[in-house]
Amino acid sequence: MSSLLYLIAVILIIGWILGFFVYSVGGLIHILLVLAVIAVLMRLISGRAV
Repeated sequence: MSSLLYLIAVILIIGWILGFFVYSVGGLIHILLVLAVIAVLMRLISGRAV
């Protein structure tokens, strides 16, 4: 489950970067960034950091 959470976080970060620099969708991209950061923090807090 934790590897899936990490994968989702990475996908969201990549989507945010692409959206920010290419599509400039606005608020949706920032929501994706916040979700990705929360997912990474949950992974670090749970003690399963790589």
